[in-house]
Amino acid sequence: MKKLLTVIALLFTFSVLVPSYSSANVGINEKFGLPIVVYGGNLSADEKASVAESLDVAGEVDVEEIEVTGQDLVNYIKDGDSRANMYSSAKITRKDEGAGLVIEIVTPENITQVTSEMYANAMLTAGIENATVEVASPKAVTGHSALVGIYKAYEVNGEELDPERTDVANDELTVATELADGGVEDAKVSELLTEIKKQIAEQNPATREEVEQIVEDQLSKLQIELSPEDRQLLVDLMDRIRKLDIDFSQWSTQLEDLSKTIEDKIGTIVNDEGFWESVKTFFRNLADTVRGWVN
Repeated sequence: MKKLLTVIALLFTFSVLVPSYSSANVGINEKFGLPIVVYGGNLSADEKASVAESLDVAGEVDVEEIEVTGQDLVNYIKDGDSRANMYSSAKITRKDEGAGLVIEIVTPENITQVTSEMYANAMLTAGIENATVEVASPKAVTGHSALVGIYKAYEVNGEELDPERTDVANDELTVATELADGGVEDAKVSELLTEIKKQIAEQNPATREEVEQIVEDQLSKLQIELSPEDRQLLVDLMDRIRKLDIDFSQWSTQLEDLSKTIEDKIGTIVNDEGFWESVKTFFRNLADTVRGWVN
């Protein structure tokens, strides 16, 4: 039963390139400074306190706290609306080269659209590679403002992000959630985006037509059906990604590791005979319970 719950947890927690580190507290990384907690600017005092509890920073002095507002949305996203309400929040801890990304949604019941995989994909597009990120909200929200907060945290730390890449990354998050809203499973959406980006990195397409072919090939390979409108959104996004100033050779390695981590995690659980035995026991007990109600 415990491993059955672990499968469910995989929908909410996603890690990329995670080496085996000790969980002991090794102190503040003096190269990167304090972890940064970015609160949604529209949180009330009580909501902010709730987020602090969720992120385990209530009363914590060894963190830097900032807010993300609608104006930040305008700064990082070309068509951002300064009147937008910002609730989803994040704690960002930068890591050394090679540590990869660890993304955890600590309030999965309140982040209704964006998954950990979607955050990871968008962050790679934006140029963010090595960090532990925890996302939280005190109320049900889509989760988009947390990404803008992550951008702001990096710039507060003195790292300049390419505005074109952050804009495309936000576009990617929007397309991902729209595909999911259109009926494609969240995991399939993330797999599709990752595989297309891997092919762009490997093939280095020179034209939009070549991008369209890559998209078509991956849709066919993964057996995903899209409406003409969603297909167009996806091609438009990937053509923008093609034009970004990215070291595609390095990007290819990161995306490959991203894919492998998902496969390894799921494979470890699904191939475990004990796991399947627990599933059978669960349903056997459930059937016995239902029979007891009927009788």
